[in-house]
Amino acid sequence: MNSVLCDMVGIEYPIIQGGMAWVADSSLASAVSNAGGLGIIAAANAPTDYVREQIRRAKELTDKPFGVNIMLLSDNADEVAKMVCEEGVKVVTTGAGNPGKYIEMWKEYNIKVIPVVASVALAKRMERCGVDAVIAEGCESGGHVGELTTMALVPQVVDAVNIPVVAAGGIGDGRGVIAALALGAVGVQVGTRFLVAKECTVHQNYKNKVLKAKDIDTHVTGRPTGHPVRVLRNKLVRQFQLLEKNGGTPEEFENLGRGALPKAVRDGDVDNGSVMAGQIAGLVNKEQTCSEIIKEMFFEAKEVETGISKRM
Repeated sequence: MNSVLCDMVGIEYPIIQGGMAWVADSSLASAVSNAGGLGIIAAANAPTDYVREQIRRAKELTDKPFGVNIMLLSDNADEVAKMVCEEGVKVVTTGAGNPGKYIEMWKEYNIKVIPVVASVALAKRMERCGVDAVIAEGCESGGHVGELTTMALVPQVVDAVNIPVVAAGGIGDGRGVIAALALGAVGVQVGTRFLVAKECTVHQNYKNKVLKAKDIDTHVTGRPTGHPVRVLRNKLVRQFQLLEKNGGTPEEFENLGRGALPKAVRDGDVDNGSVMAGQIAGLVNKEQTCSEIIKEMFFEAKEVETGISKRM
């Protein structure tokens, strides 16, 4: 299932692995790339030297293209933006801001730039900045979310810009792939399903929490702060809900959430940590290798495509 995305970044399947903070490291990224997708290393708020180390480690594990996700609000975004040029990274995805000031530099190093957007306005602004494509991410996704669903957002972005659009949010099987393509996307970005990949280094407790999740088990916290985050329900979520009910201050929200993600990812504390996952978690019920995940998704996609033709 070739597409514009495959040709653009040199991959076999039109699938990008989400740049999940504290999760998307060299192990996961290289495994996705070796399986024919585009693996992504998440820079998040990690030290620049750590991100550089992960890039070099990924180069040892794969000879296929992979990318780096840069969170533009991080304190060292400027450093990481320069470092990816030095390290010869092929693709950069971005979130939490406007990458405009880095575009010229990245283009000099032939880096493909694909920002995540949650609105038509931001997608159009990114196109004017000269990005190569955008990832239109609906609020079904895990982690930081916008307001529009994938079903509503993707076709509107497709209609508004003349660059390729990748769909993200609520996509975890072949049906989601075909739906995304039907909406006009050239490929998909997937995060939650890769959380339970065998090559993913998150704590087993985190994986088990995702595997046991049901359709209604996610909740969006932090809306009063302007930075809503979708996570799986637990003790921490109940504390956030109580804080929201009582009109907590931004400082109280920040203090409650500080360090919560690594607490879940690294320490396996899925009661008091932030277990970020998308609404698709209810469909994720088995651990597989990245290769098995990707091949299964696109085999299913072909079956769905054939099934649609038979029903028409």
